[in-house]
Amino acid sequence: MTEARGSAGPNSVTHARHSPGTPCWVSLMVHGLAATQEFYQALFGWEFRPGPQQLGPYVRALLDGREVAGIGQLPPDRHLPVAWTPYLASNDVDLTADTVRLCGGTVGVGPLDAAEAGRMAICSDPSGAVFGIWQTAAHLGTAITGVPGTPAWNELVTFETVTVAKFYETVFGYEGEAAASADLDYVGLYLDGRPVAGIHGVGTALPRDRGPHWMTYFEVADADVAVERIVGLGGHVLRPAHDSAHGRVATVADPEGARFSVIQNPR
Repeated sequence: MTEARGSAGPNSVTHARHSPGTPCWVSLMVHGLAATQEFYQALFGWEFRPGPQQLGPYVRALLDGREVAGIGQLPPDRHLPVAWTPYLASNDVDLTADTVRLCGGTVGVGPLDAAEAGRMAICSDPSGAVFGIWQTAAHLGTAITGVPGTPAWNELVTFETVTVAKFYETVFGYEGEAAASADLDYVGLYLDGRPVAGIHGVGTALPRDRGPHWMTYFEVADADVAVERIVGLGGHVLRPAHDSAHGRVATVADPEGARFSVIQNPR
């Protein structure tokens, strides 16, 4: 997380319909659904209730009764990367999916209806990073941010920013703003002057076993305590907690290997 981002402040923010292009949901597909629920319940205090089953068993995570994320179960014969995936809002998933294809991306799943909740597709950009598209019906997406246990930011980690930034700008109408530093390959993605996501080009520092991927940041009250808890729950530390311009942050993985970051907002 390098570019300036919006902050919900000390109080929670409840969301209605998300503007097109805004990250509106994060979802994780795993092999062990029950064990994964136990991990995130212990880490973030999430509770769960069933969600649409179009792609198999799926639950929605709730915090104080409001939906924050989703977790689904991969079919036993599917050996796909276990990863948190952001969904970007769209008023017309079918049209957005067509634009993804025209701009060099791939549509891997859908578009399809998720019961009465909405319409979705799962895509990958030209570099191979996976993201979702969500068209709201009954399910508006993440209902609360700005408190521990909620998504705080989404950032694409890739080889270089120029080509892939043009893809996202064309598909979702973002305004891209490159970092001022010549030593940093970073583009902030803005909608109506508001930062909504970022793209970080890391070149050869990109993990070979992972490739380009989206990274979800979850807010925590204390990053060091969260890291200690993650390790105690069977997770792993990929980058220890350290101070940044946006707060104390660490990169971790859950017991199945799904990478995410935790961030403690500066006081």
